Amino acid sequence: QVQLVESGGDLVQPGGSLRLSCAASGFTLDDYAIDWFRQAPGQEPEAVSCVSSSDGNTYYEDSVKGRFTVSRDNSKNTLYLQMNNLKPEDTAVYYCATHLDHGKQTMVIITPCGALEYDYWGQGTQVTVSR
Repeated sequence: QVQLVESGGDLVQPGGSLRLSCAASGFTLDDYAIDWFRQAPGQEPEAVSCVSSSDGNTYYEDSVKGRFTVSRDNSKNTLYLQMNNLKPEDTAVYYCATHLDHGKQTMVIITPCGALEYDYWGQGTQVTVSR
């Protein structure tokens, strides 16, 4: 029943904007920290944003800081990633992820909040930034 579904990815020109959505089901999104990561072909997963367990604030990877913003709509149980001034280097599959302690598999990503282990993530949505 637990599910995360990303959407909103598209082909966009450099300098353009895009808003990704992460729809959660099977749990209340507001009760958990939901992070974003991305993965380019042949590359290791890279953190995009994370929620610190220490202060509850959202932190961003240096490469996207100032350009990307996370928000949420608790009434819709949905998380958003607003991406502005997109660059070709942002091209990747974007995922939202969380830790619920009962996932079938786990992955660890080094994030601005430290090394975080995730056990739930969605199918991802493709973002392509190209002229």
